[in-house]
Amino acid sequence: MMLRWDRLNEDGFMAVESIINMRRAQSDQLLLNNSSSPPPSSSSQHVGGASELQDKCLKLQEIVDKMAAVVTKMARLMTSQRGVEDLEAFQFGAEGRKTPLFHSWSTSEFGEISQVLLDSFRQELLLKQTILQEVAHTVTSDLCMVFLSCWLHQPFIPTQSRLRLEALLLETGHRPL
Repeated sequence: MMLRWDRLNEDGFMAVESIINMRRAQSDQLLLNNSSSPPPSSSSQHVGGASELQDKCLKLQEIVDKMAAVVTKMARLMTSQRGVEDLEAFQFGAEGRKTPLFHSWSTSEFGEISQVLLDSFRQELLLKQTILQEVAHTVTSDLCMVFLSCWLHQPFIPTQSRLRLEALLLETGHRPL
């Protein structure tokens, strides 16, 4: 899932960059048209640019929808993890399982790390949805650059999330020790 997220993030960055560049070109064209007499084909260029911008926004919407599907899948896995924790509590009581289900972590430790990862990806998805809603309507280049850098650097996903994910994979045996 993390690899899919990363690929979608790269695709989304390219789409946001394309939208921003298109908006800047349209803005520059408007400034040129206002300073000189507008050419007769100006309105047809505007309509063509608007439909192209709409297409790019739809592509970005598809990418964000796929990112939402990744987060939904993570949430379903987290629900399953909570079920395992509840079953373990029911089966073994308050003292818990004597031998860990994973290599060294308890089920609750695994659940805590999984929840931290899920929460960070949910927050990042909300940011990306906000960028999607605002990027085509933004006129200031400073705000456009903030959107672009926020998309690229993913501020709600901490740098240690990769380490946590690797630890989860080691604990479950999906990565060899």
